Amino acid sequence: MKGRFRDADDSVGVSSAGMVRAMPRRESRGRGELDPSLGRWVMAGSVLGSGTVFLESTVVTVALPAIAREFHLGVAGLQWVLNGYLLPLGALMLLGGALGDRFRRSTVFASGLAGFAIASLCCAIAPTPGTLLAARVAQGTAGALLVPNSLAMIETTFEGEARGAAIGHWAGWSGISTALGPLLGGWLVQVASWRWVFASVAPFAIASAWIVWRRASGADSSSAALASSGERAPIDYAGAVLATLGLAGVVAALILGPGGVAPRALVAAAAVGGVACLGAFIVVEHGAPAPLLPLEVFRSRQFTGANVTTLLVYAALGGLFFLLMLELQNVLGYGPLAAGASLLPINFLMLALSPVVGRRAQHTGPRVPMTFGALIASVGMLLFTRVRPGASYASAVLPAVTVFGLGLAILVAPLTAAVLGAVDERLAGVASGVNNAVARLAGLLATAALPLLAGFGGLAEPRGPALSEGFARAMLIGAALCAAGAVVAWVTVSRAAAVTPVMHPSPQQGCVQRGR
Repeated sequence: MKGRFRDADDSVGVSSAGMVRAMPRRESRGRGELDPSLGRWVMAGSVLGSGTVFLESTVVTVALPAIAREFHLGVAGLQWVLNGYLLPLGALMLLGGALGDRFRRSTVFASGLAGFAIASLCCAIAPTPGTLLAARVAQGTAGALLVPNSLAMIETTFEGEARGAAIGHWAGWSGISTALGPLLGGWLVQVASWRWVFASVAPFAIASAWIVWRRASGADSSSAALASSGERAPIDYAGAVLATLGLAGVVAALILGPGGVAPRALVAAAAVGGVACLGAFIVVEHGAPAPLLPLEVFRSRQFTGANVTTLLVYAALGGLFFLLMLELQNVLGYGPLAAGASLLPINFLMLALSPVVGRRAQHTGPRVPMTFGALIASVGMLLFTRVRPGASYASAVLPAVTVFGLGLAILVAPLTAAVLGAVDERLAGVASGVNNAVARLAGLLATAALPLLAGFGGLAEPRGPALSEGFARAMLIGAALCAAGAVVAWVTVSRAAAVTPVMHPSPQQGCVQRGR
């Protein structure tokens, strides 16, 4: 069946970059068996490391109003705080996976965690906006090393029945860390400082790095075997550089354009240069012997359509997470803790309903739940336009959060099945990697473009009536994006594609690779 991994007894390895490659057969202690001590350490290190990144992705948005007050940042400054992290994380994620295939995954994973801890501490002590931005870029670069190798270590350590259970534990614990993120971030900002939002994750990253480096280095025997067998595919560094420069140029033009601070010639040069680099990236990927992005996957209409749906819906999600925290704290007067807690229903609905919807969708295929899930999310975005001065949480915020979360819970598990079911088995891994990158790049582009499209991109003070009116317009744009995603899903996704229930750690997590 398309989109399924082979049994662990077959000579197939799961690449952290996304590719599924032929591997030397490992000696096994039996189906689903491994050294119990090694398995426990791999699980602990992987869950703690990935949970650190998921935690950081949710706590920072709660701290944005406090960062803006201390550094006197406008909307453009806050866009850089978020996108300084999202840009390298999304652009370099496939490269991080390729490095895990070339070298030991545990080494790349632990190195990413060490870099993430150092960059987080630099964010915590940053004296100026420029140093904070530089530290955020370093944080995102380190995250791109550890995120794709986290699940890959589990995939290649566990076998048979144990692999599916391990992935379930990984998703469940990652979901808990994501759900606690807004509460923890809000509490830290409220009782201490926004700087503790960054400092608090460093000990967890260091602990995870130590576990993997000292206790779980045997988890990646498959990648070590691949490296020693002489099958070393060249790493596509040129593609990684072009993708990063291209996205950086486009994002810079979107952020700098509305403010009127940067010369128009500079904005135009950034836009043209960014588009040119992205065009060159496509050319390089077409001819590269081991491309980061194999273009052949886009020959599938369903794969392309499912990723377009991901781009549209996750753009709405990224814009919501960015702007709602500003609206609640700077306009409605919420404290950081209350603002962080306001999004908890989304995470709880995702964790509770995604597996249920996946099982139900086995009878319908992914097209129907994807379409109606995106439409329900669109209604939720429309309800957010009622979040304005004087509105209560029970009458305005809670209904919008609940409806939007319900739409995501219906959409995401079938979306995973549609992506993985659209390609041949040998490309199931790269399908997962591409979908994860698309989900993160959607947030990057939304954070850069939505303020511009909603008419408040150059706002010097992210507060007051101008922000509230812009927030309402941005929610309308988000509703249109979700509705467009529903149309794309209905037109491109097959009704008959197989659906496997998948628990997702957070609404910000895209496609999760499946194990048997």
